[in-house]
Amino acid sequence: MAGRLIRWQGFILEHRLAVRDFLEHIGSMDVKAIPVSLRSVVPTSNGTAVFLACEQKTFVIYIDPAVGSTLSMAINGERKERPLTHDLMGNVFSGFGIKLDRVVINHVEEGVYFARLILVMQNEIGTKILEVDARPSDALVMAVQLKRPVYVTNDVLARVEDMTEVLEKILKPKS
Repeated sequence: MAGRLIRWQGFILEHRLAVRDFLEHIGSMDVKAIPVSLRSVVPTSNGTAVFLACEQKTFVIYIDPAVGSTLSMAINGERKERPLTHDLMGNVFSGFGIKLDRVVINHVEEGVYFARLILVMQNEIGTKILEVDARPSDALVMAVQLKRPVYVTNDVLARVEDMTEVLEKILKPKS
């Protein structure tokens, strides 16, 4: 029985190391992405418009109004009396020594955006890098709360409409 236990522990350790190497590989893949900044959060009749911008263009992601409100609170440094889901996730990350390295908006299909949280954790085995699928709305709240950068892939940027003029009209003071 002890021989089996040792073999199983060796098997688990061997596969844990292989998984770690794989995760480090995907976390460091050379995907062309550029930084974007959050330009504005605008309530709409159907939700919230989040305007993100880089040097080339400004684009918009529409999100749920509740998450839009949470994003606005994070931008303004406001906190609820009790932790919200994003606060909870940040607390879990902190408790386990996980750091949000960056957010990458990596795909768009028929107006639906996809994002990745790039998480980094160091332990006695080494550094682990993990990509986690996330809704862009949640990823943006996490990035703002934890003061981490947001990137967009060149592929996404090429596929989105430039909304720079629309945002300028929205932000233009009414006379």
